[in-house]
Amino acid sequence: MEGFKGRKLIVATKHKKELVISPILEKALGVHCFTDPNFDTDFFGTFSGETPRLKPPLETARLKCLSAMERNDCDLGVASEGSFGPHPTMYFANADDEILILIDKKNNLEIKVRALSTETNFNGKVIHNLEELLAFAELVKFPSHGVILKTSELDTDGMIKDITTLPQLQNAFKLMHKTHNKVYVETDMRAMYNPMRMNVIAEAARKLTKKIQSLCPECHTPGFGITDLKKGLPCKFCGSPTQSTLSLIYKCDKCSFSKEDFYPNDKTTEDPMYCDYCNP
Repeated sequence: MEGFKGRKLIVATKHKKELVISPILEKALGVHCFTDPNFDTDFFGTFSGETPRLKPPLETARLKCLSAMERNDCDLGVASEGSFGPHPTMYFANADDEILILIDKKNNLEIKVRALSTETNFNGKVIHNLEELLAFAELVKFPSHGVILKTSELDTDGMIKDITTLPQLQNAFKLMHKTHNKVYVETDMRAMYNPMRMNVIAEAARKLTKKIQSLCPECHTPGFGITDLKKGLPCKFCGSPTQSTLSLIYKCDKCSFSKEDFYPNDKTTEDPMYCDYCNP
């Protein structure tokens, strides 16, 4: 793609995210991706709790990206930041919320996307014996997905990470259980130990390339994407506005041109079952 083809792009990661991000960006944009093996992203926060994340996810991703670009004298970079917990609307389910940001200093661009998925094994539990531990391990797809053992959920002293085999898991549990009646086991959410998370990061990368390839109709700047939505799709029976999407708002960060796309789901009315008046 013009403006990106042939340029070097740093992927700001120490957890092998480049394995899924780089092929997608290289194919779509014609860039040459690389990583810095000495760049420690744990400085910005760790999922296991040793280093708290002090900034919101988007700001953390931005700082991570800019830091890697500066260290490597590179004007084009990408970074991701994940968050895990209850889904914002489906409270009964856990979610993986991935932010991916591309920064292009040469063209003064910042393009960001979000991928939200319930396809995650995010979990943690207090374990009292080996039988409970093995049941938990099976539930969270171990050993294809790594786990971490702690003396308690919030205590990182003596924590055992990088557990990816059954003998490792059993030995770590026996070692920790000698001095504690219970052990806390949690999923390892670092990308290289969590294929389910890698899948969501890959989806974010695909969304990013699609957004980059979307040009502003006015100034032709990459990254013309959805910035807001309006609810109010009318009920098919009574015509009252519902909570369903009526239109999507697109806006260019460069020239501020915007457009409104009505009926994005190819629906001009909503089923009465979703109407607060017809089905209170």
